[in-house]
Amino acid sequence: MSSRMPQTETNPIVACTVSRDVQNFDLLIEDMEAALGESWGDLGFAEALTFLNQPDAESLNFLALALDARDEDNLALVGEVITQAKAKGLRVILIAEDVTPASLHQLLRQGADEFVPYPLPENELQSAIDRLNAPPPQADPVRQHKTHLQSGTSREGAVIVVHGLAGGVGSTTLAVNLAWELATTGGEDAPSVCLLDLDLQFGTIATYLDLPRREAILEMLTDTENMDEEVFGYALQSFENKLQVLTAPSDIVPLDIVSNEDIERVISLARSHFDYVIIDMPSTLVQWTETVLQAAHVYFALIELDMRSAQNALRMKRALQSEDLPIQKLRFALNRAPKFTDLSGKGRVKRMAESLSISIDLQLPEGGKQVTQCGDHGNPLALSAAKNPLRKEIAKLAQSLHQLGQAEAEAA
Repeated sequence: MSSRMPQTETNPIVACTVSRDVQNFDLLIEDMEAALGESWGDLGFAEALTFLNQPDAESLNFLALALDARDEDNLALVGEVITQAKAKGLRVILIAEDVTPASLHQLLRQGADEFVPYPLPENELQSAIDRLNAPPPQADPVRQHKTHLQSGTSREGAVIVVHGLAGGVGSTTLAVNLAWELATTGGEDAPSVCLLDLDLQFGTIATYLDLPRREAILEMLTDTENMDEEVFGYALQSFENKLQVLTAPSDIVPLDIVSNEDIERVISLARSHFDYVIIDMPSTLVQWTETVLQAAHVYFALIELDMRSAQNALRMKRALQSEDLPIQKLRFALNRAPKFTDLSGKGRVKRMAESLSISIDLQLPEGGKQVTQCGDHGNPLALSAAKNPLRKEIAKLAQSLHQLGQAEAEAA
């Protein structure tokens, strides 16, 4: 048994860290001491299995399992610790550094209650403990999934669309984080925001916000003629009580399963109840892309500084021009843009814009590994990586869009 284990007679143990070596997680030690004082101990994985069957374990409230990439070879042992802890009625906080999403997913499915990335964001461990100790919300079992919409409202909200012109350019990352930044802009007077995932086949907004996919979504999309406020509200899900989300269906469906009229009805109903409607589009063009473009106030076409993005941007531009569609609504946005000091990269951006005869109106910096981590963990950047350069730029964009919207509203 580790010498760090306190004496239960004088200082009952309410929590334990479980790791290969807790000294590898020095920030965790500091946060445990700040949250619990001396009322915690540390164990190895094998030690934890033995300790959980001892009388001293009866005083425990939770375990904090800390692991890194080297522990992925022993996931079976870690999973057994989680299984035994849950059998004892204990809650489990998973703290991981450089662990693959597949491993995290496996451990969460085995019963871990909370996930916190390492290095620990400020106050995140205490927040996780508070969530574990919070009483379960009281909900009407029949209506517990329903998002209530105020009947008869007419907001005529702004429609902001994000369309990635190539796979992996970060369109969902931009859509999710822009929606969250808008939903938290202005404090108590924050606008109402609805995020729609119209990438019906491979949309990942549900993953990025850790939300379940419901059968009600497909039912609503395939019967929009009978869709009303109640049906639409039931299909929506609330994220942190600030952002309302329509995820993609649970199963892959044909993109033409919905018509222009279906999409128009969904957007119209969303606009009537929210100040902003953010839409994440599939990368392909479909019959109802024109409907979304016509409804959009701003249509971000997201690209990267590579040949495939350049070719697809040119194709997109030509397609809109050939159909005499409002190409002026397009705002080309460059993700993973070169840094300010990268003069060579800046030159490439300029040459790309000139060769395509487009204006690149928005340049987003590289967010690094934190962007992937936040997506895997189901959190916007603002909640887990507030100082990330990409998050800061998206926050500026949200503030600018909101100020422009307020100015136009006042002018009207």
